[in-house]
Amino acid sequence: MTAKNIPYLGIRSNNPSLFQVSVPGSKSITNRALLLATLADGTSTLKGVLFSDDSRHFLKCIQDLGFHTTVDEEAKVVTIEGLGGAIPKEEASIYVGSAGTAARFLTAYLGLSKGTWHLDASAQMRRRPMAPLLNALQDLGCKVQYEGEEGFFPFTLISPGFTSFKATVNIDKSSQFLSALMIAAVLSPQDFEITLEGTHGMAYVDMTKRMIEDFGVKVDMEPTQEGSFHILVPAGQKLHALDYQIEPDISGACYFYAAAALTGLTIQVQDVSLDALQGDIRLLSLLESMGCLLVEVPEGVILKGPAGGTLKGVNVDMSTFSDQAITLAAMAPFFSSPTTITGIGHIRLQESDRIHAIVTELTKLGITCEEGADYITIHPGAPVPCTIDTYEDHRVAMGFSLVGLLTDGIVINNPECCSKTFENYFQVLDELANAVKTSDKFNRP
Repeated sequence: MTAKNIPYLGIRSNNPSLFQVSVPGSKSITNRALLLATLADGTSTLKGVLFSDDSRHFLKCIQDLGFHTTVDEEAKVVTIEGLGGAIPKEEASIYVGSAGTAARFLTAYLGLSKGTWHLDASAQMRRRPMAPLLNALQDLGCKVQYEGEEGFFPFTLISPGFTSFKATVNIDKSSQFLSALMIAAVLSPQDFEITLEGTHGMAYVDMTKRMIEDFGVKVDMEPTQEGSFHILVPAGQKLHALDYQIEPDISGACYFYAAAALTGLTIQVQDVSLDALQGDIRLLSLLESMGCLLVEVPEGVILKGPAGGTLKGVNVDMSTFSDQAITLAAMAPFFSSPTTITGIGHIRLQESDRIHAIVTELTKLGITCEEGADYITIHPGAPVPCTIDTYEDHRVAMGFSLVGLLTDGIVINNPECCSKTFENYFQVLDELANAVKTSDKFNRP
């Protein structure tokens, strides 16, 4: 199913038993599409573009490199004149803000493009790891001059272009390191091989592969005997300009599906498809396995929470959809048995130490939980009123807002941090909260 460009963002309820929600475009797909369009030969038109802090930083970086763009935020459309891999400027300074995709993808692209590039980031992004990617670029011939701590922003890249055609990268801390090299590899004049260490975040790597192939370049990815992958980007291929429709943001949609699961309501998010590129779609099948009803119709996917029932806790490896770990953790106090989330050690290195944030805020809510290096266990309980700190992390703000649907007196500090991916999130959530107050389908303990 092809996503449509829907200008409306919010709640509709023509059917009193069905709440319909529209969410912004996907951040992950928007930022990949922006970069692929610069690498393509010709003018690409991107539709359904997410406009948020992260995507605006990415777009500004592209413009600072000299690419010609036209932007229509109201219509959610961006056109980019790609130059087939060439960069208009041979030296530029760019600021990626807190956007991890911009930080990693543009670093790889510039590190393999001839020129001198000065890169800096927000205080938050300066704390996030870059060393695995920068080490790989140095092995490929790029010189990195650090202006602060080694392995972190800010730094200058002095690149001669491609001098080697084999790279090894460790993705235990972020799959974006691999995705970044895969996209940059389409510029290689020879076959480019990537040896992978680790298998974290392969759902996002698969998204990258599928999008590169949408733009016309085939990527070979073969499993190895060691349980990893060997990646080859054959030379002699070109990215082609496209009219490209960006999917709705599944990560943002999941908060409303979680709301349905907790409240017993029936919620449909417009234009979501179960075959979406985004790995967070796995949360829906998890909720279905826990007792929710899941139905796909031409207009989107519908999820209905168990009427009058309580969901049972689960033991689940969320390594392939870890952006929803906070969502499930915030739901877990309302389950009938404990929940253990595993495979999430890497989320300590994201916008915040998300495992620490989960434990700290659940404890403030009066909920018992335990943490390990890469897991968390949450016990059922009745949350008490409190103020939730968000650590400048949009996922903390949006995830813990779900507690407020069932518990009075929940205050979210700095809700504006949601502007990273979903500027109108709390406006839409308030519409839903007001709508459900009068619904006889609402489950409230």
